[in-house]
Amino acid sequence: MFKAYVFDAYGTLFDVHSAVSRHFDKVGENPARVSEIWRNKQLEYTWVRTTMNRYKDFWQLTAEALDFALAATPGSNPDCKQVLLDAYMTLDCYSEVPSTLRQLRGKGIKTAILSNGSPQMLSSAVQHAGLAELLDDQFSIDDIGIFKADPATYKMVTDKYEIKPGAVAFQSSNRWDIAGATAFGFQCHWINRNNQPDEYMDLAPKCVLSDLRGLLD
Repeated sequence: MFKAYVFDAYGTLFDVHSAVSRHFDKVGENPARVSEIWRNKQLEYTWVRTTMNRYKDFWQLTAEALDFALAATPGSNPDCKQVLLDAYMTLDCYSEVPSTLRQLRGKGIKTAILSNGSPQMLSSAVQHAGLAELLDDQFSIDDIGIFKADPATYKMVTDKYEIKPGAVAFQSSNRWDIAGATAFGFQCHWINRNNQPDEYMDLAPKCVLSDLRGLLD
């Protein structure tokens, strides 16, 4: 049915909280809160900078978001910054990711990442997780200097593959990303790993899955 299965990276293939979870004992009194603020600010910075037309690459914003998270969380340890950034370059992938990609590839389907992540970040995470041979492409918005959910980011895929948006199955754990991709014309699967309530009701996904295994049903 689809000519390509395209995946968001952070939160969809890779666990964004695994960097902090590896180093709970070094982060301070409330590591879970640090991780939550870190992720929220990381995304906020992408949206704000896109609206201002003041681009910085995702790695810079990730570091700046961590600075804020550590400063905003009482009892946190500022000396853990570098170890957390190092860990972010090698985030854990979710357990079902390799087998799902392998089975899709076995059907002759193109598989790719479309991410806000910088090329270096994506390459490092993909290599660490052993996914390099399971992906045809890694699309980074760094090539155009605009973050998702700008339509130009999704157009990178259709331009490269010379296909219509409806021929792309797009998977993301981020509901705002699903909304943007749906508006562009992708057929979207929302990977709702944490059972979040729905939003963007006028831009509904094709279906909602708890993890990527549902793509194979």
